[in-house]
Amino acid sequence: MRLTDEERAICEATIKKETGKSEKLRRATILLKADADGPAWDDAKISETVGCRTRTVENIRQAFVLEGFEEALARKQRATPPTPKLLDGVAEAKLIAMRLGKPPAGFGHWTLRLLADQLVELEIAASISPETVRQTLKKWDDQAENRILGDPSRCERRVRRQHRGGAGDVRKSL
Repeated sequence: MRLTDEERAICEATIKKETGKSEKLRRATILLKADADGPAWDDAKISETVGCRTRTVENIRQAFVLEGFEEALARKQRATPPTPKLLDGVAEAKLIAMRLGKPPAGFGHWTLRLLADQLVELEIAASISPETVRQTLKKWDDQAENRILGDPSRCERRVRRQHRGGAGDVRKSL
């Protein structure tokens, strides 16, 4: 495989500046070492130097030939996540509605475990962990906060500016 001068410059700049992820640095190093106009090392020597498997070097060479330089340098994104989402949009909406409603009799407030158990009991999800419930609610809270308040840091600045640099006396603002 042969790199153009521009591609070689991109790889060298990536390595020199150490910009990007470590995998991108590794791929840039592999491409430079495998360049026919450069050192033209064999796969075994490259894998030993870079600290990866020989198959990784072969895959990067193959990606360069079949898909081009950019695809060989950057990691290919998965088309689908490794595990499917447990809650779709409708199930998330039911979870949020449940969270905003009153807790069952005998409970003072909703807990993550209680919400997870309720989702299973109502057959919204076959099984779900409290952590998944927490992540879903956190995502919703963050989105709602951004819609309602806008950028939270701007709101804080507005309050500080209004009180001339500090929070001021709370009693006066009430």
